[in-house]
Amino acid sequence: QVQLVESGGGLVQAGGSLRLSCAVSGRTFNSYTMGWFRQAPGKEREFVAAVIRTGGRLYYADSVKGRFTISRDNAKNTVYLQMNTLKPEDTAVYYCAADSAWRIATTSNDYDYWGQGTQVTVSS
Repeated sequence: QVQLVESGGGLVQAGGSLRLSCAVSGRTFNSYTMGWFRQAPGKEREFVAAVIRTGGRLYYADSVKGRFTISRDNAKNTVYLQMNTLKPEDTAVYYCAADSAWRIATTSNDYDYWGQGTQVTVSS
């Protein structure tokens, strides 16, 4: 069984930064493409970023490109999301997810395992 635990969320002013972490236990971490999604109140869950197993291929939603950076440390079984220049519209619950297929997927249905989420609130 794969378990994902996010941390690092919180309250930050617009223009500030946060770094989210997602620790993965269970099966081999480097077997998974890792993704970050977010869900704001009253909205559907949306793709934010993903990184392939080796870390050599990254993909971002247009809304976060240039501001967010996804990375992974396969030695620590952890994926990160560095969020800079945060905006109020980035406010959401952020989820990490694991996909066992060799691909970059942007649809939540493509991911096999999910964390419980961490709240990010950006004040104006």
